[in-house]
Amino acid sequence: QVQLVESGGGLVQPGVSLRLSCAASRIIFPINRMGWYPQAPGKQRELVASITSAGLTNYADSVKGRFTISRDNAKNTVYLQMDSLKPEDTAVYYCNAARDELPRFNYWGQGTQVTVSS
Repeated sequence: QVQLVESGGGLVQPGVSLRLSCAASRIIFPINRMGWYPQAPGKQRELVASITSAGLTNYADSVKGRFTISRDNAKNTVYLQMDSLKPEDTAVYYCNAARDELPRFNYWGQGTQVTVSS
């Protein structure tokens, strides 16, 4: 099955930037979509950014203009550039890889902690 490994999280002050990476391995069938889903304590995991294999992107309103998702198909890696970070961005960020065509799949990484605090 597909393995996803996230990296790049950390503790930062408000207003600074971080870049998260998610590397996919053990891929047999092409991934259609990859995305980032932060989960704060006591809250549900919610999509903030996604990108298709064709490069189409989608963002949650809360991060538009601050976060940028990109994808290196050759490296099977997706990135999330997070600028102007706010305390409310604090969460464990999970990477997701999904395939909508047969055989369908939906895999998650182990998550990386992002803490924004002064």
